[in-house]
Amino acid sequence: MTGPTQGVSTQPRVIAGRYTLLAELGRGGMGVVWRAQDNVIGRQVAIKELHLPDGIALEERRVLEERVLREARTAGRLNDPGVVTVFDVVAEHGMTYIVMELVEAATLSTLISAHGPMPQDRVISMAVQALSALDSAHQAGIVHRDVKPGNLMVTPAGRVKLTDFGIAQAVDDPRLTTSGSLIGSPAYMSPERIHGNEASPASDLWALGATLCYAVEGANPYDRPTTASTLHAIMNEMPRLTRAHGVLGAVITGLMMPDPNARLTGPQARAMLERAAAQPTPPTGFGAPNPTMHYTPPTAARKPWLKKLLIAGTAVAAVALLVAGVLLGRWWFTDKPPAAMAETVTYGPGGTIEPAQFKAGNGQCGDNLVDPNTTVNYTDCEEPHRVEVYAAAEPFGSDKMPYPGDEWLRGYAETFCTMYFMSERVPVKDKQTKLRYVAVVPTSGVWAEDPAKASSSDKRYRDVACVLWNKDGTALKDQLYAK
Repeated sequence: MTGPTQGVSTQPRVIAGRYTLLAELGRGGMGVVWRAQDNVIGRQVAIKELHLPDGIALEERRVLEERVLREARTAGRLNDPGVVTVFDVVAEHGMTYIVMELVEAATLSTLISAHGPMPQDRVISMAVQALSALDSAHQAGIVHRDVKPGNLMVTPAGRVKLTDFGIAQAVDDPRLTTSGSLIGSPAYMSPERIHGNEASPASDLWALGATLCYAVEGANPYDRPTTASTLHAIMNEMPRLTRAHGVLGAVITGLMMPDPNARLTGPQARAMLERAAAQPTPPTGFGAPNPTMHYTPPTAARKPWLKKLLIAGTAVAAVALLVAGVLLGRWWFTDKPPAAMAETVTYGPGGTIEPAQFKAGNGQCGDNLVDPNTTVNYTDCEEPHRVEVYAAAEPFGSDKMPYPGDEWLRGYAETFCTMYFMSERVPVKDKQTKLRYVAVVPTSGVWAEDPAKASSSDKRYRDVACVLWNKDGTALKDQLYAK
């Protein structure tokens, strides 16, 4: 709600006989923000004056005005130190004014532009406060819908304030939009919103993950020259972290999981960061603290099957393991993989199966078990079927990634498939005893194929896939995975 002072009114205006406008603090698409004096209470406040451009159609103007009023109604319901407080709403002479707490702070985007990436400890503190603010909003049934660096204010003392609920929506209210367009900033819009789904607490958390990535890396991971290329990157790439490591890297990756069902929740992320902030010395090894347990971090020697991920020694491998350790619970602390996980299957030259033997895609069902002697054809999930492909992905933007090695790729796929299997993506009670699942990964021969020469019907040459079936091998009568 603040910015560089641009000028002082020569004849101060008084709003509602109470608020004297002192100086302009900033301008945006929705109007002007002023520093003002509350003559009744004797304090300075920030006032947002709605000012819409000329030429806007009457109906669209009405919707935009209602959106600003929604900011007052939604933010006024919140009581959290991390949310800018709304004090009053004034309608006068055909104009609308929102009276807010005056925060003497710069936005995160301004700070990063001026000073570059932030140190990890500062980003962790900022993240905990922002998560608290979002949790307050979500508990009240409010989705912010435009979490981004420009809406996160950071004081010199490190206090964080989330502002601009002007496009937020109460979950139980009709959606406000104009001309059917998406509301929000493209580079901070979650994959499910790009797909056309409604904004949700999970999409706010994805946007916060992108914001934290911006803070620690100094750039948005999906910032591209055009909106179309930005949206394409969000849909097809995982963020690449070079400065974020340890628990912060795990939280960013966990918040930015493409599937909202597998994404870290706000309380999970906050617990991870609070524990990390309380530790004066980072823990050894790659294991991430579970907020509810005390443990000794696993090592490659104690857990040979996890050595597959540790071989590469990369930050990506560490982040994948950290996220897995938090999301998957007690299985992480045993010396064996989950009992439900079968031996990884490879496809391509020298692999377990040929690509032509596996024809079911992500979210689809198949008519046979994955076996060297059979072909898995697509079948209707509403009919009895043998397997379901409940998740699939390209490993960390694999289009530009050299073949990482068989052990690394297997480990990545096993961790990825286990995270999704243990999540609400597979909402089955006692699933670890009733079901089995397997990771399906490409061989080096398939990986080496030129993507430009791949046919439009076969774009899975570098995908890893996750397949589940009944433990006893019987047909599945109903679709198990949650879309």
